[in-house]
Amino acid sequence: MPRRRLLAALSVLLLLPLPGLSRPASAVRTGTVWHVVRPGESLSYIGALHDISAASLAAWNGLPLDAPVQVDAVLRLDPPPAPLPPFSSRIEPVTPGMVNWDARKRCPTAPADLRRVWVSYIDFTGAYHDGSVIVRSDVAARAQQVFETLYRWRFRIMGMAPMRLNHPAETNMATVTAGYNCRAVAGTKVWSEHAAGTAIDINPLQNPMIRGRSLSPAGSAFYLQRNRYLIGMVHPEGAARAFTWNNFYWGGRWTTLKDYMHFSLTNR
Repeated sequence: MPRRRLLAALSVLLLLPLPGLSRPASAVRTGTVWHVVRPGESLSYIGALHDISAASLAAWNGLPLDAPVQVDAVLRLDPPPAPLPPFSSRIEPVTPGMVNWDARKRCPTAPADLRRVWVSYIDFTGAYHDGSVIVRSDVAARAQQVFETLYRWRFRIMGMAPMRLNHPAETNMATVTAGYNCRAVAGTKVWSEHAAGTAIDINPLQNPMIRGRSLSPAGSAFYLQRNRYLIGMVHPEGAARAFTWNNFYWGGRWTTLKDYMHFSLTNR
């Protein structure tokens, strides 16, 4: 059996989503436990596609029945084990130890000017988590608004710190949604906006950075076809708006390179 057909069969048996496989409408319900919202879709349309009432979809996902669903949202197609809690968030000071501070590096933003923003998020399995990003203090409230919007839209995030609690089996930290990182722009001596605490990368594996023939993170080539709508991907008419509405610029709009994961306040 070809590898692709074998993976498809296993995904049905395990009731796990397998990104990238086309699903004809006549067979879409079998083994499918979620639906990524595409442009022009509504609860009624998605319900008809999966032979589920719009009212059930709204109830299972904690959404208002009369509100439009958002592109890039991920909707459950079965009853949840428990309703999702309301969004919650808090902001905490940052200690040098939290960011592995080394004064010799002369990073542009010191720990005293950083904040850890805790937010609710939904992972790729539909489970609720309390995760965090670190940003500059004047960006913290804006980050709260972004992640509240994503949560309310039911956009899913692969992982956020602390990963030892939220996703202990994950060893590739390049997949984590994160903010502050005291580093230069790759291949240069110019400080990254992450070093300033004014940038956030979201679902890096599903939203890679493309510079010429260079691709980051490794293993993300599957997501280069950006006209598809797969769990965790960001599109301009979808999840990207949660950032751009809060005055972030999106690297997915750049022309000399594409950085689909990257949102910053300075467009760098």
